[in-house]
Amino acid sequence: MEAADGWGLGEALREELTGAELLARGPKARGAIRASGLRELWSPHSESVNEVLAKLLERDLTGVRIAVQLHGEPLPDVVDALGAAGAEVVPVPVYRWAPPADPARLRRVVDAVVARQLDAVTFTSAPAVCGTLESATEAGCRTAFLDALRTHTVAACVGPVTAAPLQRLGVPVVMPDRSRLGALVRELCLQLPARRARVLPVAGCRLELRGSAALVDGLFVPLPPAPLAVLRALAGQPGRVLSRPQLCTSLPRDGSDAHAVEMAVTRLRGLLGNPRIVQTVVKRGYRLAYEPEQGSRTTAGTCS
Repeated sequence: MEAADGWGLGEALREELTGAELLARGPKARGAIRASGLRELWSPHSESVNEVLAKLLERDLTGVRIAVQLHGEPLPDVVDALGAAGAEVVPVPVYRWAPPADPARLRRVVDAVVARQLDAVTFTSAPAVCGTLESATEAGCRTAFLDALRTHTVAACVGPVTAAPLQRLGVPVVMPDRSRLGALVRELCLQLPARRARVLPVAGCRLELRGSAALVDGLFVPLPPAPLAVLRALAGQPGRVLSRPQLCTSLPRDGSDAHAVEMAVTRLRGLLGNPRIVQTVVKRGYRLAYEPEQGSRTTAGTCS
C-alpha cells in the first residue's frame, strides 16, 4: 500500500481491493489490511499458509484470479496447487532478502556453528535461512554446518514458514506456538537449559559448558576457540585420559601439533582459575579431574 501511495495509485488500489476477497495468513497481515481501511474475509488461527491454501481449495477456482504475496522466497507448492485447481495466479514479491552489508559477520556465525561454539542459532525468515546456507556453501562447509545443526546447535525458527527450508534438509527445529519474536525467545529460555545443561563435578568445582564459555561455580568464563575445543573434548569423556594427538584433532584449523595442545591447556587452566580442573597424566595426556561421587553427595545434600 505504501508503494501504491508513492506511485499515486493508493486510492485506486484500495477501491479495487474493496471488491476483492482478502485472506490474511496472520495478525501482522490482518493488522496491515485494517490499517489500510480494508477488511479481511478470513484469517486462520494457525497462521499457516497451508491452511490458507486449504481454504482456497475448498471452492471451485476455475477462472479465479488470485494474487499471492510472497514472503521473500518462492512458494511453489502454493502457486502450483492453485494453478492446478484452475486459478490464474499472480505472484507478488513485495520484498526480497539481500546479503548482509558485512558478509564476514555472517561467515563468523557459520564458522561458530561448524566449530560447535554456539548452543543455538535463531532464524526469523525463510530467506535468511537460505542465505545462511548459501554462505556455508560458499565457504565449503555446508555439510559440516548442517551436521552441526542436526547434532549440536539448536536451530530456533520463529514459525513454520521459516523452519520449512531446514526441515526439508532433515534439521530438527525449535518453534514457539505463536510466530512471534518474544515467543521465540521464551521458547529458547525453556529449551536450552533442558537440552544443554550438563553439570560436571570436577576438582571440587561445578563445571558447565555453555556455548563459547564455561561456568565455574556459577562464574561465567568466556573461552577462545583452542581452549574451548580442548575443554569440550575432555568434557565429552569426563575422567578419561586423552592423548595429545587425540586433542590435536579437536583443535581449530590453526592448531595441529602437540605444542598447540600444551599451549591451549595452559591457557585453559589460567582462564578457568583453577589449574586442578585439567590434570596432566605423565606420558599419556590430559583428563578432567572428574569427581562423580562429589556430584552425588551434592545432590543428596540438596534433596535432603
